[in-house]
Amino acid sequence: MIDRRIVTSRMVRMARMAAVARLAGVARVAWVAWVAAVAVVASGCGGEPEPEAAGSGPGGAAVALLSTDPPEAGFARALGPRPFLFPADHGPHPDYRHEWWYLTGNVESETGRHFGFQVTFFRFAAAPGAPQRPSQWAAHHLWMGHFAVTDTAAGRFHHHERIARGALGLAGAEAEPFRVWLEDWSLAGVAGRFDHLALEVREGDEALSLTLRQVKPLVFQGEGGYSRKGPHPGDASYYYTAPRLEVSGVVETAEGRHAVTGTAWLDREWGTGTLAEGQVGWDWFSIQLADGREMMFYHLRREDGTVDPRSKGAWVDAAGRSRVLGVDDVELEVIGHWRSPDGAARYPSGWRLRYSDEGLDLELTPRLADQELRGGTFRYWEGALEVSGTAHGRPITGVGYGELTGY
Repeated sequence: MIDRRIVTSRMVRMARMAAVARLAGVARVAWVAWVAAVAVVASGCGGEPEPEAAGSGPGGAAVALLSTDPPEAGFARALGPRPFLFPADHGPHPDYRHEWWYLTGNVESETGRHFGFQVTFFRFAAAPGAPQRPSQWAAHHLWMGHFAVTDTAAGRFHHHERIARGALGLAGAEAEPFRVWLEDWSLAGVAGRFDHLALEVREGDEALSLTLRQVKPLVFQGEGGYSRKGPHPGDASYYYTAPRLEVSGVVETAEGRHAVTGTAWLDREWGTGTLAEGQVGWDWFSIQLADGREMMFYHLRREDGTVDPRSKGAWVDAAGRSRVLGVDDVELEVIGHWRSPDGAARYPSGWRLRYSDEGLDLELTPRLADQELRGGTFRYWEGALEVSGTAHGRPITGVGYGELTGY
């Protein structure tokens, strides 16, 4: 029987080596996970760890990542708009190489203490099809979970990572009743429903026990849920959003247990392609205004420092009606920067966002400068934002989240 601690340790080591070889951040997360999955999930299932084979070290990871036989071969690809079928599309899409269930939120205690949170379940496939080996450990899918809490009053950012293979019930997802889990971390439908969710995560001193109720219709990003990222077939994903969820429950840290309420944002995305040639990362923002309107907007960044014209977003009015935002619809200006404590990355930190169609002139301010996830498989900044400014000259406030990759 294989020792799960050895498996997990080796997964993390391989993924980190791949990250050093090829990746600048989460923009290449699918490549990282593919190498880790090929090296570990699709490996033998003997009782002792196997010797390091040729090609399994850093050089081998780089070769795999740069191979002319791309890992997406044999997988389904997002090639155009398709109808969404529910509840099936809330569940897994194993024919595609990767997907995620992505939650971010801002909540407050009865005394006004603010917390931000992020919980993400990632699925990555090592190979198309079902595993052919008889072992109960046989799996073609690697699961990764990220859990972060921003404790604004304490000035602390806590983050955790888990990795498991999709075997023996360690991790997985199902559509009906809806559930996605990684060991004892879970996001599940109350009475099986996707519009009423229960989130349970705990790691060390940090924990979330929250219920989330969908209060607006789903938003289908891009062209009816088909989100193009690049010029080639398959440089795309299927992508929908729950732009406002009412949140209640408990946040725990080492400093105490807090009953909280607030709002959250949920993104669902799946596909097979990575970013296109020349793209190095993205700056992504979700905004929930106090008057009941929402916005999502992202810049895809290119190696030459320009913004890719396929950058886009969505605007959602108070009644839940949405429209697509093109790259030129929104002005996004960086007004500050922050450098990681080890000096390895320099991120934007503070933005001015203008959207003239709605008369918006907003300032997006990180709740904490340091909301960088580092020390895990890959490194990126994902943090809670305070939103303030004007709408047609009148004061307006809100909350939001930002994600910065490729720095």
